[in-house]
Amino acid sequence: MDALRGFALVGILVVNATYFASAFHSTGIEDPAFTSTADTAVRSGISLLFETKFYLLFSFLFGYSFTLQRQSAIRRGTPFTASFLRRLTTVFALGAAHAVLLFTGDILTTYAMLGLVLLALGNLKPRTAVITATVLLTTVAAVYAGLGLLQAASGEYHAPDHAALTAQAQNLAAQLTGGPGQVVAAHLRDLPGTAAVLLLFQAPAALAMFLLGLAAGTRTVLADPVRHVRALRRIQWIGFPVGLAGGLVYTGAGPHTAGTPYEVYALAVGLLTAPALAAAYAATVLRALHTRNGDRLTRALAPAGRMALSNYLLQSTVLALVFTGYGFGAVGHLPPAAVLALTLLLYAAQLWLSSVWMRTHAHGPVEWLLRAATHLTVPAWKRPGNRPRG
Repeated sequence: MDALRGFALVGILVVNATYFASAFHSTGIEDPAFTSTADTAVRSGISLLFETKFYLLFSFLFGYSFTLQRQSAIRRGTPFTASFLRRLTTVFALGAAHAVLLFTGDILTTYAMLGLVLLALGNLKPRTAVITATVLLTTVAAVYAGLGLLQAASGEYHAPDHAALTAQAQNLAAQLTGGPGQVVAAHLRDLPGTAAVLLLFQAPAALAMFLLGLAAGTRTVLADPVRHVRALRRIQWIGFPVGLAGGLVYTGAGPHTAGTPYEVYALAVGLLTAPALAAAYAATVLRALHTRNGDRLTRALAPAGRMALSNYLLQSTVLALVFTGYGFGAVGHLPPAAVLALTLLLYAAQLWLSSVWMRTHAHGPVEWLLRAATHLTVPAWKRPGNRPRG
């Protein structure tokens, strides 16, 4: 689980960086400053391989961790519901601060609210949880497809107003490169629109993955992945072609299709097929962890996964310092390839820093805070062998 979380961090970082780097990302039109073949290729590659995939991995692991936390509470003989509610409350507070101060695309508040649903459904049998997740995904995708059909039948769709959207993006970029007060004000203005996207698109998929994680956790499938090597291989054989094919459809909904029925169809296809690619990624990592170099890969990824929440917030902090008025104000100034290179360097630095930190500390700094709030205790800060002797 820790290695999977550590792996998922790179996808989250790559996608989120595109939103930090350009105020045009959510407008439906291309940034006029970066329209070269290389720029388009990088954007398309990120859309195909990263967008809508990696938060699904975190969602699956959230559901899986739910089962482990519940089992741990049973072993300790402590009430689980109260501690889990405290955990969700703390996650929501952290997410709200993250959204206002650093990044409106925060996923933590969504997880906290969906966690209440997971708590209510926590006693579902694995088969029922899988069926419920499948029905949820297909129903939401069918709704999107139906909206596309209605739009096509009515013929009432219009190309985006490039002039207005360009002015809107330029105004947002000016606000984001202003002082800290302007950055926060821009985030507050952007929150309602972002919240709508999270609610209507990301939340259903995240809840479905919560339920799949719940089913997998109940069956303890990650306790010994080697037992499931045949299933992992099957997931790869199915997940990669299905996920990549759906990703091509999703990526094809570029600026030239904005406002058309195809854009809505592509969202429906992406919603259905992104879990397949996310599962194929996870299966590949799990198999790689049990190869000759698996121990080395685990040592590289697991420390970052153990402090994934700290790393997630650190990513946004660094990106905000680079791209907004908190620091260098580079929004709109770096081409997609440079942004991608920056994110990969940051990810490599996080892997190293996490390894160094976890050698001497019991938890990541934010994980320490979350654990304290969850259990109303003061957790150990240092590992037992690294505590100072008095």
